Amino acid sequence: MPGPGMELIGEEEIAEVLEVLKSGYLFRYGISLGAEVDPRFKGKVYEVERVWAQHSGVRYAVAVNSGTSALLTALSGLGVGPGDEVIVPGYTFVASMSSIIFSRAVPVLAEIDRTFNLDPADVEAKITPRTKAIMVVHMTGVPARLNELRAIADQHGLLLIEDCAQAAGATYRGRPIGAIGHAGAFSFNVYKTITSGDGGMVITDDEETYRRAFAFHDQGHSPLRTGVEIGQRPFIGLDLRFTEVQAAILLAQIRKLPRLLSHLRTNQKLYHDLIADLPGLEFRESPDPNGDIGTMLTVLLPTAEIARRLAADLGTKVLSEAGWHVYNNMEHILEQRTVTPVQCPFVCSPYTSRGGSMRYRKGMLPNTDALLARALNISIGVSDPGLSSGFGVTMRDGESVVRERAATFRQAACKYLR
Repeated sequence: MPGPGMELIGEEEIAEVLEVLKSGYLFRYGISLGAEVDPRFKGKVYEVERVWAQHSGVRYAVAVNSGTSALLTALSGLGVGPGDEVIVPGYTFVASMSSIIFSRAVPVLAEIDRTFNLDPADVEAKITPRTKAIMVVHMTGVPARLNELRAIADQHGLLLIEDCAQAAGATYRGRPIGAIGHAGAFSFNVYKTITSGDGGMVITDDEETYRRAFAFHDQGHSPLRTGVEIGQRPFIGLDLRFTEVQAAILLAQIRKLPRLLSHLRTNQKLYHDLIADLPGLEFRESPDPNGDIGTMLTVLLPTAEIARRLAADLGTKVLSEAGWHVYNNMEHILEQRTVTPVQCPFVCSPYTSRGGSMRYRKGMLPNTDALLARALNISIGVSDPGLSSGFGVTMRDGESVVRERAATFRQAACKYLR
């Protein structure tokens, strides 16, 4: 199973889905003729938006059909668009960058530090007069340096967008992630902490951002519409709506989140403690260890060569070979392969008229490259080849399996760590 939520699918999800199917309404709006709400309509999408907003400590949430849609909706809700630059890490899922491009803005790639998230110092160095936002990504559930990044954003009058796709349930110094920036975006596909098969969520505490995000995801309509609203739509939107069936599954999964996080964190700590004394072995830094969701344990080896050999012995790969998540392996981003040969927004006004010129190349983030070349992900609850997490344990494994796999890691690592 790819993600921990998938391994917990059971009677609760089945009961929620059956309730929707028996109602006869799969669409997020239970509108019958005459714009009356049918009493059989269960309103699961409304409910899951309310529940996730409450969980996150914000006033508003918009459920959408994917994590990529959530990022695009957040960008549009905040007014990011043509002529703008958005700073984003070079170690992230490609959707962080593609959503910026489809908003007609330009991604500016920045270094990660030993948190494997955005390096605040490099973010500061990458700010230009065209910078509109910073997109911070909480990779594999470890919160980024949000205090520093929010301070930089505020100092320069920039937006802070939290890409929380891999971090549902994470916190930063007691606050849920996603609520610290101007907007947060989550994913609920099968590789994420909890799942609805696919789907996403945008959260914000700002009413105008919410109204714009809702309009963008639903053809320009106002929040919680009950009709067609001809003449009242603020701008052209898309159809990125969530369904009642997805919402039903997600509601059951949210109720399982505390149990899931407790299990992951227990297994991660045990695995960490069982290998921590290996000479020369280091671990990824966390700005808030208590806020890490525990889906991965990222280790650093003394050299890239040792990391590569150990990965081969364990049947996995170093992070630099994680094709889905490393900028060096995103040829369509590096070569700016847009849907037409024109290559907008990279070569089009208003970006170029504002002095913008963007080129990407392999090796442009040397600190990121060096870290990823000597790092391995040990799976604690997510098995994703795109994250090079082919070795580790699953959500269903208990203490005995963790000890067994940690012993296997120790035995392999001792050939190189002396």
